[in-house]
Amino acid sequence: MTIKVGINGFGRIGRIVFRAAQKRSDIEIVAINDLLDADYMAYMLKYDSTHGRFDGTVEVKDGHLIVNGKKIRVTAERDPANLKWDEVGVDVVAEATGLFLTDETARKHITAGAKKVVMTGPSKDNTPMFVKALTSTNMLARTSFPTLPAPPTAWLRWLKLSTITSASSKV
Repeated sequence: MTIKVGINGFGRIGRIVFRAAQKRSDIEIVAINDLLDADYMAYMLKYDSTHGRFDGTVEVKDGHLIVNGKKIRVTAERDPANLKWDEVGVDVVAEATGLFLTDETARKHITAGAKKVVMTGPSKDNTPMFVKALTSTNMLARTSFPTLPAPPTAWLRWLKLSTITSASSKV
């Protein structure tokens, strides 16, 4: 089963998540939301000063990113509640803007049709945060410290665990 992912925020962390997902056959990036225009997003993905050139094809056509022949919806919406993730079948949103890191604000992605949200930064309220071993599927600890001891791409290893899973329940 392929997990369909939407990325909200295509800065450093969003692009790292994108690159990591491209190496997985069970994950498909179907949408990206950022205030950058699609041409600049393509440029930043192609030529990363830290990670080097993207190993694949990247182009823009009719306002969409086309990466390795796959069409990715691009939006520039400030309010996550208006993102219409359900239109592209998003299962999980990677919240990578650094702006929507509370239960209330991250839930807007659920309102917009996503099934789950993974915050790529530390929450700014009492939303549970979990630290997991990078090679383990067992949860090690619930934390509340301000930084996570795992690289931003580590969340792909436990994608099915998320901090917010529906409008009425938390994992």
